Amino acid sequence: MVFSSVLFLFYFLPIAIISHTLVTPLKTVRNIILLALSLIFYTWGEGEYVLILLISVVANYSFGIIITKYPHWKLTSLRISIFVNLFLLGYFKYANFIATNINTLLGSTDTPIIQLDPVHLPIGISFFTFQALSYVIDVYRGKTEVQKNVLDLALYIALFPQLIAGPIVRYTDIASQIITRVINRADFASGIRRFTIGLAKKVVIADQMSIIADTVFAEPALSLNTPVAWLGIIAYTLQICFDFSGYSDMAIGLGRVFGFTFLENFNYPYISQSIREFWRRWHISLSTWFRDYLYIPLGGNRSGVVRTYLNLYIVFFFTGLWHGASWNFIFWGLWHGTFLVIERLGFEHILDRLWRPFRHLYTIFVVVVGWVIFRADTLDYGLAYLQQMFTWSAGNHIITVPIIMTNKLWFFMILGILLATPIFYKLHQFIDVQFPQHSAKLEAVWIPILSNMMTIFLMAIAILMLITSVSTPFIYFRF
Repeated sequence: MVFSSVLFLFYFLPIAIISHTLVTPLKTVRNIILLALSLIFYTWGEGEYVLILLISVVANYSFGIIITKYPHWKLTSLRISIFVNLFLLGYFKYANFIATNINTLLGSTDTPIIQLDPVHLPIGISFFTFQALSYVIDVYRGKTEVQKNVLDLALYIALFPQLIAGPIVRYTDIASQIITRVINRADFASGIRRFTIGLAKKVVIADQMSIIADTVFAEPALSLNTPVAWLGIIAYTLQICFDFSGYSDMAIGLGRVFGFTFLENFNYPYISQSIREFWRRWHISLSTWFRDYLYIPLGGNRSGVVRTYLNLYIVFFFTGLWHGASWNFIFWGLWHGTFLVIERLGFEHILDRLWRPFRHLYTIFVVVVGWVIFRADTLDYGLAYLQQMFTWSAGNHIITVPIIMTNKLWFFMILGILLATPIFYKLHQFIDVQFPQHSAKLEAVWIPILSNMMTIFLMAIAILMLITSVSTPFIYFRF
């Protein structure tokens, strides 16, 4: 079940809101209702694989209790919990990848030494595993109290708004909200608006850009002409941003509807002026997770220059691997890690002296090239695609820009480029500065009215497009 579906919007979500609202005065009951809804939500799409989620809940609940109750087993329990979590993630996500590479390395692809049937990847396992790990590690570090109610911990791990594709929520950030949360009209309305914005991002921008990107990437790389190759990756650059940030907006909005406050996961990443800044704006919950639970424990930047660079490469190797069991993702992670190292070597000081548009161009260039490898089905395809981008090619003329692009797609692409920048925020600032005498009235009267009208308009457009066209799955569902 996905957020951008008729089933979710017209059946599951209304039932969830109504049932949760009716039992709001009963704090314990509302958590049970929300947990039951979350398990139904997950089971609807994954069936018996909900057992993996439940195993994760029970295992991490037990490890948290043991760490707190038996201090002499504290470190051992932590190590076992990390092993169990990573084993579950590793088996379901990487078993086939590891087996294939071992067979290739040993030259036994025709008669494989390791014969393994395709292993199903439970949706959202990367996200709920990292959440469970953060809980156990924070209990070990004494940063949070152990949760003694298994149902409350289950709610944290399985909470449906962010279960499938994040953001990765830390237990420390919502522990108090699980026990006591206030739901008021302002937060509810704000949540609905945020959800609607995310839905519009997904359906109106991301799904339209997927039409272009999927068309281009379905062709053999060497058959593409250079303009088409650039068009395809620009479309994908917009698609993945609005697809993933749209999901995060919907998750944050739904969280507010049910009384939870999730931290932001995106902050206009494509306006960044360095790769370092990009990772402070893109998938914030993942980059901060790796910083706190891998980079800093490895020594961070405290053990000398060489070790700092090695730590960065390790982090971005695993960042790539987290995204998927493919050399493409590993290469993509190391690509970003390389530019982070280059910037730390001194290039960031050169960047600081460059004209700001050049800094933006450098960053978006690195990001776009990385997205080629990320999107390609194989590393060879990605490299061939890059060749078509950077060495002029007329291709085979089977598909050209005019053949692919309709007026509607041009409109949505230009709209996506504009909305990838904080244009409305800047406009708001400009009005405040230029017309201070009208600022108070604008904030008190016109912005609420315009905001409500825009919410209704966006919801209507999104639903219309959902009904009249096919919505693509969220990109990060496969991670």
